[in-house]
Amino acid sequence: MDIIAVIMTLIIICCGYGIVRWNELKYRRKGLPPGTMGWPIFGQTTHFLKHGPLFMKFQRARYGSFFKTHILGGPTVISMDLEVNRYILLNEVKGLVAGYPKSMLDILGRRNIAAVHGSDHKYIRGALLSLITPTLLAQRILPNIDLFMRSHLSHWGNLVVDVQLKTKEMAFFSSLKQVAAIESSSIAQEFRHEFFKLVLGTLSLPIDLPGTNYRRGFQARKNIVKILRKLIEERRASKVKEEDMLGWLLKEEENKYKLNDEEMIDLIITIVYSGYETFSTTSMMAIKYLHDHPHVLHELRKEHLAIRERKKEDEPITWEDYKSMKFTRAVIFETSRLATVVNGVLRKTTQDMELNGYVIPKNWRIYVYTRETNYDSSYYPDPFTFNPWRWMEKSLETRPSFLLFGCGTRLCPGKELGIVEISTFLHYMVTRYRWEEVEGNKLEKFPRVRAPNGLHFRVFNY
Repeated sequence: MDIIAVIMTLIIICCGYGIVRWNELKYRRKGLPPGTMGWPIFGQTTHFLKHGPLFMKFQRARYGSFFKTHILGGPTVISMDLEVNRYILLNEVKGLVAGYPKSMLDILGRRNIAAVHGSDHKYIRGALLSLITPTLLAQRILPNIDLFMRSHLSHWGNLVVDVQLKTKEMAFFSSLKQVAAIESSSIAQEFRHEFFKLVLGTLSLPIDLPGTNYRRGFQARKNIVKILRKLIEERRASKVKEEDMLGWLLKEEENKYKLNDEEMIDLIITIVYSGYETFSTTSMMAIKYLHDHPHVLHELRKEHLAIRERKKEDEPITWEDYKSMKFTRAVIFETSRLATVVNGVLRKTTQDMELNGYVIPKNWRIYVYTRETNYDSSYYPDPFTFNPWRWMEKSLETRPSFLLFGCGTRLCPGKELGIVEISTFLHYMVTRYRWEEVEGNKLEKFPRVRAPNGLHFRVFNY
């Protein structure tokens, strides 16, 4: 029996080696960058998702800053070079279009802003930007956010709060309030139940089998589409014009960007999805970093108490108040740098093209990995120290190394909206409360920043 077991083990090892070797030969052609492709279909996805930064560092040490692999369902070139990354991000017109994996396209929609390119992208981006102009932010959106934050934070005092859970709820319901004013309705609860499954499915292997995150996420999308179609039909049938993003999209006579129902639905899903991920994670980690760095919290609280001194007790913050929050903006940028929410972006080649001395085949994806730039000491001295003061130097936000919100035509259109939301949250958090961390919290930084068992703080009235 022992001999049979040894023989079987050897056969399995040889077969595995043969399969991997066959896959390597399949993608071996002149002009491609160095690298390994792993298993057929799966490639190196499991290792990438489980050990992301370590995987990247190991591959970089072995092959350099530009190498090939196979992740998230397709052959991919990974770029970790800042100059090459900026070239890729700034040259979509030269055949480097958005190239998100099948799981994201299927679940967020084929007409979402991240999936389309060329004139379609310009049009949908214009539609989105028309919803969040500086005027609308100042006159309508900020007052709504202020009202929401005061209510959401009103019952945190003298409790042990899971800040991860609370900021996720906050991000989700705040987005729904801006998009469709349904944050307190039964529709919102139904939407929420499906939305969390949708989020998990976007970063998964596109394997359509029962029990997979992809299947759950794709089914969740179908259910959310039904909810939104019904909501759109009810809005059209009603004579009441709601003052929210959906209401503006439906004002065909006043809105120069006329989207069809599929585009509207994909835009709504994308707004809620992108705001949820960045807003909740940055808010959660800001609370963590402020707790761990009392001198930063002191400076931040000083800025916000100065604003409150000019106001009556329940008077909301204004656009002028927001624009005065210079240190707050620095705290948000530094939190975003250290707790990287977006590790990189995907592009796809529309033709065989030469890049960085190599020939990248048509329809290959390029993963522009920007995470390591955030921790590069040549751009950010003492990079692992939480130091918001570094951002008080205005030029830092305009330097080539600043890729926290992307660049070029794909610069995050909701950048200022997100900063407004987090600033308002921090305003009421630091002027109302102080907090102490409860022991036992654990943080993971890849592929998403999260606390597997929650991030708990004991909150006291200030």
